[in-house]
Amino acid sequence: MFDEMSHNGVLRSGYERIADWIAKTPHEDLVRASAEAETLFRRIGITFAVYGEGGDPERLIPFDLIPRIFSASEWETMEAGVIQRARALNAFIQDVYNDGRIIAERIVPQEFIFGNEAFEPVMKGVAVPKNVYSHISGIDVIRTSDDGFYVLEDNCRTPSGVSYVLENRRMMTRLFPDLFASGDIAPVDTYPDLLRQTMESVAPADTTGSPNCVILTPGHFNSAYYEHSFLADEMGIPLVEGTDLFVEDDKVYMRTTRGPERVHVIYRRIDDAFLDPLQFRPESVLGVPGLMKSYLAGGVTIINAPGTGVADDKAIYCYVEDMIRFYLSEEPILKNVETWKCSDPAQLSHVLDNIGELVVKEVHGSGGYGMLIGPKSTKEEQEAYAARVKANPAGFIAQPTLSLSTCPTLVEEGVAPRHVDFRPFVLSGETVQVTPGGLTRVALREGSLVVNSSQGGGVKDTWVLTETN
Repeated sequence: MFDEMSHNGVLRSGYERIADWIAKTPHEDLVRASAEAETLFRRIGITFAVYGEGGDPERLIPFDLIPRIFSASEWETMEAGVIQRARALNAFIQDVYNDGRIIAERIVPQEFIFGNEAFEPVMKGVAVPKNVYSHISGIDVIRTSDDGFYVLEDNCRTPSGVSYVLENRRMMTRLFPDLFASGDIAPVDTYPDLLRQTMESVAPADTTGSPNCVILTPGHFNSAYYEHSFLADEMGIPLVEGTDLFVEDDKVYMRTTRGPERVHVIYRRIDDAFLDPLQFRPESVLGVPGLMKSYLAGGVTIINAPGTGVADDKAIYCYVEDMIRFYLSEEPILKNVETWKCSDPAQLSHVLDNIGELVVKEVHGSGGYGMLIGPKSTKEEQEAYAARVKANPAGFIAQPTLSLSTCPTLVEEGVAPRHVDFRPFVLSGETVQVTPGGLTRVALREGSLVVNSSQGGGVKDTWVLTETN
């Protein structure tokens, strides 16, 4: 098992100060600081919702005090790798809605694209500003050994979690300012400015002056509503719901006390199906009637573009390395995890024969739901899941049961290793850039490999060192 802090008993670069801090700080003081962080987060209102549970679904996401650290050289590789991946994914989305070269070359089977429920035929032939579809991408990265990093999943629709990146850093600097005294930890508070720059850079061609940007939220019952309001505040732009907007002459306007104001860019946090009842689900009350007509006419830019989900399901994931070679003529910097496609009869047979040793996932699943972790499951659960896979092989993929790297974590007994993953956020507009840091998620239960907050996981501050130690 690979540990982020030490390797073969030797502290890894950058962790020296953390090891010294842990050694010098009594456990009771760390517990007291953790309780203070929880109180502050509760006071601020940093919660997320868990759907389908009785009672009050609002929860605080657990925050762990001990940071995860990337050296300057590690971050150089990470940054280049996720930027490369975001570029290839955007090229793929543009291609499948236009020329379809990757289909003609038989690199990606057409049924995986046109049969994908996230494929939006209305986007065929649409010219989008700067040819960018997924302006905000979250790339989930893991490490299983000293060999390097692997991509576990791509998120091209509406990736969430960046608010925790900023709030975790603020909490750490408030509780432990001395840890930042050396000045070699890259800041993350530039993200809102970079996001606004990205939004403004893809404003419609007829925009004059400074573009008006908004965040479109489904409302306070949404699981990520705190993040929607947080980002709106940080960027200094309005947070709106569908009823705050209307369309006239293929332009989008916002209702204000001063009268209608033109909206140029919408960062939507609403799924495609609910964006526009005239185009998608007619019963939706969350979206804006006529929004898609305005978008197709070039009257407004939607971030991320409708239909981007065609690039991030788990069946398409299998082909991202091929996309990088095809569109960019480069070798992948970050590799995929070995993956078996159950749509392939030979690979399906392997998965069914070894289901007790694999992690089997729904192609369209998310949040840690709908998957089977073979070694943690019973024989009955394996048999029931196998029956589901046999009934719809194309709806599932499988991967090895990976031993995610561990990071020291504060637990009841003291400090102990817990499994982590990492989500950096890539912003694509006039340029492609990544804030030096990201969302480190941690599985707080001993032995657990599930880091999702909805499944009991927590978060850590992530440090990127600006100098090689």
